[in-house]
Amino acid sequence: MSPPMKAPILALKDVRLADGPRMLFDGVDLALEARVRACLVGRNGAGKSTLLRVIAGEAQADSGERTITPGTRIAFVPQEPQIVGATLLDHAVAGGAEAHRAEAALEGFGLDPRKPATGLSGGEIRRAALARAFAEDADVLLLDEPTNHLDILAIETLEAEIGASRAAVLIISHDRAFLERVTRRCFWLEHRQVRRLDEGFAGFDAWAEKIEAQEAEEARRLDVTIKREMHWLARGVTARRTRNEGRLRRLNEMRAARAARETRGTLNMGLASGAVSGQRVAEAKGVSKSFGERAILKTFSTRILRGDRLAIVGPNGAGKTTLVKLLLGEVAPDAGEVKLGTNLEIAYIDQARAALTPEMTLKEVLTPGGGDQVMVRGRPMHYAGYAKDFLFNENQLRQPVRSLSGGERNRLLLARALAQPSNVLVLDEPTNDLDMDTLDLLEDLLADYDGTLILVSHDRDFIDRLATSTIGLDGNGKVVETPGGWQDFIGQNPGFFGRKAPAGPAPKAAPAPARPSAPAAKLSFKEQRRLEELNGLLADLPKKIAVLQQGLADPDLYGRDPSAFDRFSRALDAAQSQLAAAEEEWLVLEERREALETSR
Repeated sequence: MSPPMKAPILALKDVRLADGPRMLFDGVDLALEARVRACLVGRNGAGKSTLLRVIAGEAQADSGERTITPGTRIAFVPQEPQIVGATLLDHAVAGGAEAHRAEAALEGFGLDPRKPATGLSGGEIRRAALARAFAEDADVLLLDEPTNHLDILAIETLEAEIGASRAAVLIISHDRAFLERVTRRCFWLEHRQVRRLDEGFAGFDAWAEKIEAQEAEEARRLDVTIKREMHWLARGVTARRTRNEGRLRRLNEMRAARAARETRGTLNMGLASGAVSGQRVAEAKGVSKSFGERAILKTFSTRILRGDRLAIVGPNGAGKTTLVKLLLGEVAPDAGEVKLGTNLEIAYIDQARAALTPEMTLKEVLTPGGGDQVMVRGRPMHYAGYAKDFLFNENQLRQPVRSLSGGERNRLLLARALAQPSNVLVLDEPTNDLDMDTLDLLEDLLADYDGTLILVSHDRDFIDRLATSTIGLDGNGKVVETPGGWQDFIGQNPGFFGRKAPAGPAPKAAPAPARPSAPAAKLSFKEQRRLEELNGLLADLPKKIAVLQQGLADPDLYGRDPSAFDRFSRALDAAQSQLAAAEEEWLVLEERREALETSR
């Protein structure tokens, strides 16, 4: 049972907004009450950041209502905040905060209020923006990807600040562990509308899967109805007759409803290993490194073997990226030695996205040598087809990188890095700005990768799912390596970073009790026939998909026959959707069959 509703202090009602020809929001309703802790979840490109700007009053919707209680103060931290003023204190008081509150907030996030506001790192910019927002003591806090560029300890500071705040808080974030700790409500932006769950993020996945299953069934029924009506049209009944105009109109409405339900394409990332490296990838013996008076490493040794999944954690500025470069032989140690293994093929994604310049187009990023082909794991492929696998449409191919969202830029870097075969993959903060669907797929790819993974990340959940070993740097030269992920590291090294970190993730929401089903002895005749049909589909559809993918892999297809390329793409999307639906339906029937046999 949902808790009693309080009057909202800020609300949207029936909001609509188009981005050129594309509708972003089509009847969005959203309300925030005092002191609510909520997250806004959705795929990259769904419009989450735009919706947050509409809520903040910084963007205007095409239609609908935005209401706010008089006197309500809003603090908004965008995805890419700008720092103003000569010092960090100047920035923190620019929104009207009292100086003593601004100083305390900056110091709480580990910043010197007197520090000049130029030459700041990404983490310092983020912490300064968050400090300003909390110093303003607003009634509503709107935070867009607040954990980007923060180290794990800064994220824990942010969690504590949110817990102590009196404000209503709405957060966009990809960080599962963070959202599980701080939220009590979820808003889901999907199909241009917003759904609401009155639970924390720990209950989101199960809730979303249930909704998606219901929608898949509704879509299947709609498809059946459309096919029946199309059959009626194909039999030659003229739509010009008055008595048939209503039926044709209903068919067109159903087609529009189906089109409205279609989500963006499915991400089709792939990852292939290169030639097998030597058993030893890298070995560091007694290495140390300092920059001036500051020690990064003090006498540290480690060995990385083929297939290891190594995570590197520590405060911002502790030297995590420097350690990666030492281990790869890109930076020489002050003392000790590093030996690299043989036959290493290294692919690298850096947190600064230095491989991208704002004026480069997507085509130039994917084909730096010119031409229309990109080598994808050893075979040529037209860049338009490869970009489509990463959810970039044809209109984006010649757009500059600066027009992309943060998540799209990260997807573009992934596209370029994953195209090359490698046996060592280095990911420096790969989760920044990615939506959770992309993160889940990336995790699956990395789990199956038979090369060696070196991962620098602040995402505790991501580390725990992947790492077999974790190296921690405390920022003062001390380095410790522990088997396992983040929770293992903290459990075995309490107080390593100067204060005790929380012992574990937030408790998971209890699953809803299952509804009792009516007793049955076996599948009905109709269900059994359908199960047999699905077995046939599951055998045939992968072959059809393979043929279509082979056609799209022709590097000359797009230039030779764009309409054929488009036809193949549409057919591939349809076949993949049909396969996914068939697999879901087969799983439901097969589980039911097994349950019935067990209960006999």
